[in-house]
Amino acid sequence: MEELKSYNRRGFIKGLMAIGATAALGSLPAVGYSRSKEVKITILHTNDVHSRVEPFPMDGTRLQGLGGVARRSTLINKIRSEEPNVLLFDAGDMFQGTPYFNVFDGQIELELMSKLGYDAGTFGNHEFDNGLNGLLKHFDKANFPFVTSNYDFTGTVMEGRTKDYVTFVRDGVKIGVFGVGVDLNGLVDPNSYTGVKISDPIQVAEKYTQLLKHKLKCDLIICLSHIGYQYDTDKVSDLVLAKNSRYIDLIIGGHTHTFLDKPTEVRNLDNQITLVNQTGRSGVNLGRIDFILDRKKGTKRTVAQTYSIDATLDNRLA
Repeated sequence: MEELKSYNRRGFIKGLMAIGATAALGSLPAVGYSRSKEVKITILHTNDVHSRVEPFPMDGTRLQGLGGVARRSTLINKIRSEEPNVLLFDAGDMFQGTPYFNVFDGQIELELMSKLGYDAGTFGNHEFDNGLNGLLKHFDKANFPFVTSNYDFTGTVMEGRTKDYVTFVRDGVKIGVFGVGVDLNGLVDPNSYTGVKISDPIQVAEKYTQLLKHKLKCDLIICLSHIGYQYDTDKVSDLVLAKNSRYIDLIIGGHTHTFLDKPTEVRNLDNQITLVNQTGRSGVNLGRIDFILDRKKGTKRTVAQTYSIDATLDNRLA
């Protein structure tokens, strides 16, 4: 621990990101589409990274050798070099899990996510581990917004620090993003979120999807969710939210550390498909969903894949 404290933090981040930025790049699978008619929006996403900066050690456990920010950076940079309209999101629990959080209180995570170019994130329950003051301590290190639609921070030190929703425009396509977090009761010390008002995710989804779809005229709507993929009880989950909502094209999930080979398709209240995806935990995977929109026909289709962040990635990109 003392060694870690004495480590040059800025030098570490600079060196780590340099590895990711300068690794040799090759070709990755690309989705074929007609540039004259169609626009492709590429959504990349992570969840529950839990302060996992370096790959897991080679110790014989299930996730040995997987993950690592430098590898993820290389992959993200490669995809951005190939695709013109890339957005990168995180579904919460970026904090807690390795000594990097215990020593630096979240500063490392926020600085690295900023250098990776995240476009938005949401909060998981572990973002509250050090209380609201702890969350605020290094919050200015994030150069991207956090969207927390069902957490109301009015009257707390975090008031005005997060967004209810955000929008992006890429190649004429408008993308709306909102976020929902898990009920913190029973998960987090009550003193760590005193004053935070938490609303029902389904009601919040109804409010913001109506706003994003009808008033703001979004072509795609994405929910960053940290409520969990599925439960055996009647607790609201991503699957329940998808079934009981309208207009959401994609729910990027977290909290339950669910490893999905491909997104789950759920029929919503209008019998339209909402995709639900999650990449497990600790940054061992990077999720990708390509939305291909045909301007003339007014249609959209999707292609999805999950990248494993492992040692073979170096060879695949070489």
